[in-house]
Amino acid sequence: MTKRIAIIGAGPSGLAQLRAFQSAAEKGAEVPEVVCFEKQENWGGLWNYTWRTGLDQYGEPVHGSMYRYLWSNGPKEGLEFADYSFEEHFGKQIASYPPRAVLFDYIEGRVQKAGVRDLIRFDTAVRWVEKAGDQFNVTVCHLPDDRTYTESFDHVIVASGHFSTPNVPQFDGFETFKGRVLHAHDFRDAMEFKDKDLLIVGTSYSAEDIGSQCWKYGAKSITVSHRTAPMGFDWPDNWAEVPLLTHVDGNTAHFKDGSSRDIDAVILCTGYKHHFPFLPDELRLKTANRLATQDLYKGVTYVNEPALFYLGMQDQWFTFNMFDAQAWWVRDVILGRIEQPDTATMVADVADRIAREDAGKDDYDAIWYQGDYVKELIAETDYPSFDVEAACQVFKEWKGHKKAGIMTFRNNSYTSVITGTLAPAHHTPWKDALDDSLEVYLKN
Repeated sequence: MTKRIAIIGAGPSGLAQLRAFQSAAEKGAEVPEVVCFEKQENWGGLWNYTWRTGLDQYGEPVHGSMYRYLWSNGPKEGLEFADYSFEEHFGKQIASYPPRAVLFDYIEGRVQKAGVRDLIRFDTAVRWVEKAGDQFNVTVCHLPDDRTYTESFDHVIVASGHFSTPNVPQFDGFETFKGRVLHAHDFRDAMEFKDKDLLIVGTSYSAEDIGSQCWKYGAKSITVSHRTAPMGFDWPDNWAEVPLLTHVDGNTAHFKDGSSRDIDAVILCTGYKHHFPFLPDELRLKTANRLATQDLYKGVTYVNEPALFYLGMQDQWFTFNMFDAQAWWVRDVILGRIEQPDTATMVADVADRIAREDAGKDDYDAIWYQGDYVKELIAETDYPSFDVEAACQVFKEWKGHKKAGIMTFRNNSYTSVITGTLAPAHHTPWKDALDDSLEVYLKN
C-alpha cells in the first residue's frame, strides 16, 4: 500500500488511530505509511501536565488545560479500552476514579505495548493543510530548530481535540479588578486559592470540578454564577450558586438578581472553542459542542471533503473507547473495507443525528444516544465488542451518586464491563486524599 496518512495530535484520539492501524497490521493487513504530528514533547494530549500557561518555550499556545490534583470526574469503567483493561495494565483491579497520573500511565501503557511511538514526530506543530488535487499538503514546523517543511498525504485525520482554546467572555470591571482573573484553561493549582473568596463563572464540568478542588484544598468560600440554571448539587456550607455576573466594581461582584459578593479571584469556566487555525475555511469543522457534530458523517468524515476525518469532536459521555470506535472505523474506510456513500447521503446522515439528539429530553437520553453511536461504529469493524449498555448503566449510577453527594461520589465503586470485576474502594475518601501520585493511589 502506497498511501500516506497524516494524524494531527497524539492525545487519546490520535493514539487510538495509531493503535487501530497497528492492530490491523498485527493481523496481517497491509497498512499505509502513517505519520503523526504532535506539538508537545510527549504523547497523551490533555493528560500531560505542564506548569506552563499562555505560551510554551517555543512561543506556541499551551495546549494543556490539565491541573494538579485532577481526578477522573467519571468512572473509569465507562472509558476502559476494550482491548486493554485496567487489570491487564496494573496487574490488579483499581478504584473507580483515578487521578491524572494513573490515567496517563494507563493510556501510555497500551501504546507502549503496541510499539507506535516511532510513528510520532514530537515537538512538531502543524502550520497549514491544503488540498492539492488528490493530495493534502501538510506544512509543519519542528519547533526545537524552527524548521518548516511540507509533505503530501492521501488522508488527514484531525485529532487535536477541542478543549484547548478557551472561550473568554468580557464582564465590565475586570480591567480594574484587583484580584486574579483566569480561564479554566490556565488553572493549575488549587492551593493558589486557599483562604480566598472565589467566584466561578459557568456550570460546566470544569466549574464543578475546579470548585470542588478549591474547596478540598482550603478556599474560604466559593460562589458559582450561572447563566441559565444552577447545578443544584448538595454543596458544602461555604458554597453559593447565584445568577449571572453582570459586572465587578472594585472587589465586589454584582449579579443579575441584584445580589453582590466580595471576591478575591475569578475563574471563568466558560467552555472551549473548536479551533483549527491550520485549516482553510473549506476544510475547517465549524460546530457547537454537541453529541451530533455538524458536517461529520458518522461523526468522523467531513462531508465536504470525505478524505478528511475528525476524531473526538463530540461532547462526551464516552471518551477513550468512543475514540477507539471512531479510529477503527476511519481506518477501515482508508483500508477500503468500508465504502462511504455520496455527499447527499452523508448530509442526510448528519441531519438525522442532529434531529435524534435534539429529540432527547435529558442527560439519560444523551448517555444512551452516545452509547448507541458507539455500538453502531463497533458493529462495522473488528474493534472488540463490549457491553456498551452496561457502560451506560455505569454512567447512570454515577449521575445518581453525584446527586446523592457531590463531594463523596468518587468514593463509589463500579464493575468493569471488560473483565466483570468490581473495583475496590479507594483506601482514602476523595476529600481527604491530598496526594494524587500514582504510587500513593495504587496502595489499595
